[in-house]
Amino acid sequence: MHHKNVYRLYREERLMLRRRGGRKRALGSRTPMLVPGGINQRWPLAFVSATLAAGRRCRGLCVLADFSREWLPAVGDTSLGGVRVVRELEVVVNHRGWPQTSVSDNGTALTSNAVLRGAAARGSWHYLQPGKPGQHACIESFNSRRRDEGLNAHFFLDRAEARQLIEAWRRDSNQLRPHRRLGALTPVEYVIRQGNGPPAQAQGSAARPLAPPPHLRQNINPGLYS
Repeated sequence: MHHKNVYRLYREERLMLRRRGGRKRALGSRTPMLVPGGINQRWPLAFVSATLAAGRRCRGLCVLADFSREWLPAVGDTSLGGVRVVRELEVVVNHRGWPQTSVSDNGTALTSNAVLRGAAARGSWHYLQPGKPGQHACIESFNSRRRDEGLNAHFFLDRAEARQLIEAWRRDSNQLRPHRRLGALTPVEYVIRQGNGPPAQAQGSAARPLAPPPHLRQNINPGLYS
């Protein structure tokens, strides 16, 4: 049989190896971002990970109100999918309302249809433009300090301990740590100065802390962590 006849039958019977296409992901807005000019206008989101004593990886979702530098209630677990992300965000927005814009990278959990149907339907969801990581500089810088001062300096025995210490660090960041960009004010003080009143302390799946983190146990009012 001629090779052309073999090739014709090969194509007609669809015997060629099919290429596996990439997974189709939902796409939000990729327009240039605007600089926030007020409280609760833009929330960057990002994941950070750590290793528990048993060797399992624990992921944490960090949400930052970048205008006031508030670290919003975080959640940590071994698995965080799109449905879980939406559920945790709804806990926060029940106390604060939905932001005008949420900003995230193009990770699997944050580009899922569950995110666009749930959270992005109530506001604008912006994905970083390709080749422009500087659009996420605020939360990446924040997560870098969080890892150096907290995650890398502590050995978590389990998820419960990780949640307790992360919540304690969050309170320290919001209530005790001044920011040069905010005029040497803490995020809570800055929000009050802006006339918005104290920010609501929403509680997601993270447990309330039993004690401050080890590197903050000296010279701190213990009432803040009670």
